[in-house]
Amino acid sequence: MTPEQLARARVLVVGDVMLDRYWFSAVDRISPEAPVPVALVQREQDRLGGAANVALNAATLGAQTTLLSVVGADDSGRRLAHLVADTPIRGALRQVPGLRTTLKLRVVARQQQLLRMDFESTPDHEVLAELLERYEQELPLHDVVLLSDYGKGGLAHVARMIELARQHGRRVLVDPKGRDWSRYRGATLITPNRAEFALVAGDFADDADLEHRAEELRQRLELDALLVTRAEDGMTLIDASGALHVAAQAMEVFDVSGAGDTVIATLAVMLGAGATLADAVRTANRAAGIVVGKLGTAAITPAELWPQS
Repeated sequence: MTPEQLARARVLVVGDVMLDRYWFSAVDRISPEAPVPVALVQREQDRLGGAANVALNAATLGAQTTLLSVVGADDSGRRLAHLVADTPIRGALRQVPGLRTTLKLRVVARQQQLLRMDFESTPDHEVLAELLERYEQELPLHDVVLLSDYGKGGLAHVARMIELARQHGRRVLVDPKGRDWSRYRGATLITPNRAEFALVAGDFADDADLEHRAEELRQRLELDALLVTRAEDGMTLIDASGALHVAAQAMEVFDVSGAGDTVIATLAVMLGAGATLADAVRTANRAAGIVVGKLGTAAITPAELWPQS
């Protein structure tokens, strides 16, 4: 895939954004107050998380990427907006007074997470209605819509968003959340991981059972395709033509945080650049193998995906 092809992809990312904050520390002793480690924080780092990390992955691959979401008018929201402004992402973030920006604070020592603390709140109906209105304005400017659902309330109108996108002839990719996938009906593709799929379709015994359950779900939800990411077992794509199993790339797994973001972003960019779904899945599989070798949420570059031979 050439840079020119990747740059033709126009991707609209909508969903729950969050700030990923890392406190890198040294742990050399146990607290005398309680049997817990004492973490001496030596370095802090903020990264884009959730739908913002999805957008970062798409933009880093070279796509024209817009991020549409809401954040709080708080320190975390301002920091997140500042981080977006430092990337190629076209930010369409609404800062809402009274809303608490989702923040995930991770304490890390010796490259391992000791603790994660989450801070969040849910946008109100009026804010979400305004988000939907802006979404309708953005749709004609993009080829692929990517809906990143982290269950934080930002995609309350997801069913209407899918309906509008299909009316405009746009492909819609969804990273699902929870047990109720009826709200994703009519999407082009959804990308659950193995646990998320089993939660909805039930545990599967083998590949044949997986294929049967996935096809049944695909037809019931009127999806074009369904991609189940299976960690060390690779990925399985189910569409009208049957099943495609892609083996996992040989990898050293360091951190799986954000791997699903990288997968769906790569799919969206590849489809927007003109690739077939099968080729997009194979590329996304390579991307997943690269990103799990990095600490925390991270993006990959075209040079990593297509190294010079």
